[in-house]
Amino acid sequence: MRLRQVALIANRIDPVVRDLEAVFGLKVGFRDPGVGVFGLANVVMPVGGDFLEVLEPIRPDASGARYLSRRGGDAGYMVILQSDDALAHRARLQGAGVRVIARSERPNYRFTHFHPGDCAGVLMSIDDTPGADWREQKSEWAPAGPHWRGFESAVSTGIESVTIQSRDPRASAERWSMLLDRPWTAEGSALAIALDQGEIRFVDPVDADGTGVIGLDVRVSDPAGVVARAAADSLPLRDGGVVICGTAIRPVHAE
Repeated sequence: MRLRQVALIANRIDPVVRDLEAVFGLKVGFRDPGVGVFGLANVVMPVGGDFLEVLEPIRPDASGARYLSRRGGDAGYMVILQSDDALAHRARLQGAGVRVIARSERPNYRFTHFHPGDCAGVLMSIDDTPGADWREQKSEWAPAGPHWRGFESAVSTGIESVTIQSRDPRASAERWSMLLDRPWTAEGSALAIALDQGEIRFVDPVDADGTGVIGLDVRVSDPAGVVARAAADSLPLRDGGVVICGTAIRPVHAE
């Protein structure tokens, strides 16, 4: 299993895209009209073979609009994982009583979105791409469209981890351990679940809401350059990360 995509949500996409372009060298590779069914617009930005998505509610009744209100503004929103058999995970989790809020079974892409209330307050999806090997770093990924490789960044080369806040990090780690059928371990001040590619971390709250995605580690060629560009744009830092869309995006050196 692999951490393939992380979604942020904003009142307006364009300022977030501008900051991600200016600081992390990301480019918009795709705009998916399919997210309109959820009352959203989006952009998908390649990060090596991984992806950062930015969403914007376009209907006041969209669940994303309610989420923005709850979080108090722009914030991390969704964790999307890629496996070799998304349908097997769906069956396993439904058998455990985890609620499904959206699903699809296209020939080249299958996904299941699971209820945040059953995933420690985070919208989570387990997806697969039949006919493509998820272990290949730049394998096909339908949510990014057919031409995303032409929009890769020269600065940012992958998403290494995602951080989730919780009022009870241990309970959240245990819950996600069940969801992903993976063990959790203590890692410094955080609890973590290691995937075959990527990692999910659980920490104490940094805001009043106390739930949701609050950070990412992104592999970059020059972390100091990222921090310098963030300072030039007067972007704040938190826990070593540049705060964009309410999320601390920490540059880590690409090995």
